[in-house]
Amino acid sequence: MKQQTFSDIEYSGRKRKTKRETFLDIMNEIIPWEEWVAHITPHYPDGKRGRPPKGIERMLRMYLLQAWFTLSDEGVEEAIYDSYAMRKFMGVDFINEQVPDATTLLHFRRLMEENKLGERLFKVLKDALERSGHIMHGGTIVDATLIEAPSSTKNEAKARDPEMHQTKKGNQWHFGMKVHIGVDAGTGYVVNVEGTSANVHDVTVAPKLIREDDEVVYGDSGYLGLDKREEIVSDQHLARIHYCINRRPGTLRKKTDNGGQNWERLIERRKSSVRCKVEHPFRFIKIQCGFRKTVYRGISKNLSRLYMLFASANLWMCALAGRTLEPIRG
Repeated sequence: MKQQTFSDIEYSGRKRKTKRETFLDIMNEIIPWEEWVAHITPHYPDGKRGRPPKGIERMLRMYLLQAWFTLSDEGVEEAIYDSYAMRKFMGVDFINEQVPDATTLLHFRRLMEENKLGERLFKVLKDALERSGHIMHGGTIVDATLIEAPSSTKNEAKARDPEMHQTKKGNQWHFGMKVHIGVDAGTGYVVNVEGTSANVHDVTVAPKLIREDDEVVYGDSGYLGLDKREEIVSDQHLARIHYCINRRPGTLRKKTDNGGQNWERLIERRKSSVRCKVEHPFRFIKIQCGFRKTVYRGISKNLSRLYMLFASANLWMCALAGRTLEPIRG
């Protein structure tokens, strides 16, 4: 057992924990640290040359804090010094050591991006959830959300991000990228993630989000006509899937000759009751973690962070559901 510091003893006398500390305690318990560290180790400096590197788990913890609270490299360093909850999550004892500086975190973040380790850790966790029976099969919910990007040209290049584009949603124009996800229809865990520019239509990315054993696919009215696309019709597996897509709300206002309007509305509500599971991961990344705008230039860098956020969303939902943790690590 780790020896308590004076700060730990002082803070143990508080009447209540903050929401931040509660969140970090839960994530500290549920994240499979050993498995994630093992996948990063082959790409991490071995320390035979130059200054000895910081521990992988410590840098991974700092990287996750940056993603969860949408902080800059310098911002997360200062936040750890300032916040007891973050320092406790990092496991830093100021008597013997200091927080890794912003430059060290920058190098670790680039290592994660260049080797696509965020995507790898997301898939490792998804495979573990499938082996332990947490993820069901047979149905997928597809959806997409816009992530705004800065449209200002007040930068060195005097131009907007070339990988981002604009699109019109409703009567408003948006500039940025779009995140497409496939969610297990039974449990709500994210199983597939794709990133594109904002002007790419949801229907064109949907086939990449469908799993090999799916029998039904749910989606909102933006996916109408998905079953008639060439890539769907020409594929033997995709053509057999039942596409349960919500109709546009305006079409339900029309009266029917047989008085079946209420029945049609009931069917749409049933579709929506299943499809609403896709909103929980989006809420985690956009509301709880504050990832509403891109933090880097280019889609790949932002997608690297999104993979880690969606992996965290799966773990967070697993913890809230009271799932057993040992099968995941096993």
